[in-house]
Amino acid sequence: MEDHKMSLGAATASPLGEPLLPGKRVDCTVDDDLEAHLPPYRAAIGASFSKTCLNLTNAVSGIGVLSMPYAVSQSGWLSLALFAVVGAVCYYTGTLIERCMRADASIATYPDVGRLAFGAAGQRTVAAFMYVELYLVAISFLVLEGDNLDKLFPGATVELFGCYRLHGKQLFIVLAGAVILPTTWLRNLGMLAYVSALGLVASAALTASLVWAGVSEPTFRGRNGNVLNLAGLPTSLGLYFVCFTGHAVFPTIYSSMKNNRRFSQVLLFSSVLCSLNYGVTAVLGYLIYGDDVQSQVTLNLPSGRLYTKIAIAMTLINPLAKYALLVAPITSAIEERFSLAGSGPARVAIGTTVLVSTVAMASVLPFFGYLMSFIGSFLSVMATVLFPCLCYLKIYKAQGIRRAEVAAIVGILLLGAFVAVTGTYTSLLDIIGTF
Repeated sequence: MEDHKMSLGAATASPLGEPLLPGKRVDCTVDDDLEAHLPPYRAAIGASFSKTCLNLTNAVSGIGVLSMPYAVSQSGWLSLALFAVVGAVCYYTGTLIERCMRADASIATYPDVGRLAFGAAGQRTVAAFMYVELYLVAISFLVLEGDNLDKLFPGATVELFGCYRLHGKQLFIVLAGAVILPTTWLRNLGMLAYVSALGLVASAALTASLVWAGVSEPTFRGRNGNVLNLAGLPTSLGLYFVCFTGHAVFPTIYSSMKNNRRFSQVLLFSSVLCSLNYGVTAVLGYLIYGDDVQSQVTLNLPSGRLYTKIAIAMTLINPLAKYALLVAPITSAIEERFSLAGSGPARVAIGTTVLVSTVAMASVLPFFGYLMSFIGSFLSVMATVLFPCLCYLKIYKAQGIRRAEVAAIVGILLLGAFVAVTGTYTSLLDIIGTF
């Protein structure tokens, strides 16, 4: 066991015994005996490049794709240029997280990055925002399931124990939770890669269904749509940031890689692929339905058509494939907090509890579009823009950062602050207005 401790200690210093400085790469190998004593993220070490591509693309390619046409309808065609800017900014901040991870080999989670930069207060702040964001996104997954299943099977009702009746959206949210439940018990991210592959196929099939709809319904109501609507810009920007809201799980995926020095390549591949999918969906959805497009474009598709059934089926598969990956940091944090890491029964109990709580919350939250806008404007901007930039500046300031990069980061921080303030205010007003 002493050898194992020495091996971990060596990971935080260079071969000359000096402290590990930012920018230095140290390969840390972990044997099987030690792996059992590591936190869940470290214990998942071994995911190959291809599996990591699947996991990261699945994490980035979220259900925000369904709201892309709605986002364009809120602010006009020109806002797609801002979408490209948001994508580039989120890719860059993802690389900042990678650099922060390399500053200290002991970092395994996003809150660890906050701890390295700002101490215990930074760790608690990053953790609070990250877990709330992931929790709300998990809830939105279930809301999405309920909305689309209710469209596919309207009027469905089930009576439980002869005294309680579940019907419509609530029924389908519960059923979706039951299907998702076993995936929350998986411990190794390499295993989740196979689930991720299913989610990526579903995303591609959803886009193909919209192409089919465009060919079948060549009305193109969005052809004469708004070019630019400044009033809707805060909502659109919030929804655009939701599309790239995977930063909270980047450290998890980074730590699970067999060769984490290739993380930036994986991130670039995932960002480009997802951006293309988002862009195609946005253009097709708004072009076909114009300003009448709903917060989930699948709800605009006419009932009974084959491409509608395919699109909804693919929409339903997506959350099923992504839910476990998003709640993995939450369940693992609970395990570590109560010293239950490595316990199979504890993981099952914690995963089940988290899922049941999100099912309960999803049953009382009917406003998918407004919820997604709030998540993007406030929580996603914090996790995707503000935290990576601030942590990077704090960790690397002693080593010196080029003035051009500092200027770019300041510009990104100003953009993030604008979206956080205006978008959060707008989305909260919309949510309050639904009651």
